[in-house]
Amino acid sequence: MIARIFLTVLLSGVLLYAWKEYRLSPVVAFLSVLASCWGLYFVWVPEHATELAHLAGVGRGVDLILYTWVVISLILLLNLHLKLRAQMETITLLARSIALTNARK
Repeated sequence: MIARIFLTVLLSGVLLYAWKEYRLSPVVAFLSVLASCWGLYFVWVPEHATELAHLAGVGRGVDLILYTWVVISLILLLNLHLKLRAQMETITLLARSIALTNARK
């Protein structure tokens, strides 16, 4: 029961964060709300996670949730890497432009 309450508090925190950040990034907020609502549902009705896992060919509901978590985490890491790489390229172009401008003076 302690784990359910702890996970409920954490997922409720994600819901509050998503609500707060909705104006800045509506897509991320929507996906966060969706994930946390599903998380809350599976925390309080874990039997349904097990049934869904059996439909997907996975032994336990926890395993299915962990596999999904790993895939989502890898997608997010790739997305962050690509954004960071684009920012670094932009910074490089700006630094070159500033260097050339200062060299001409």
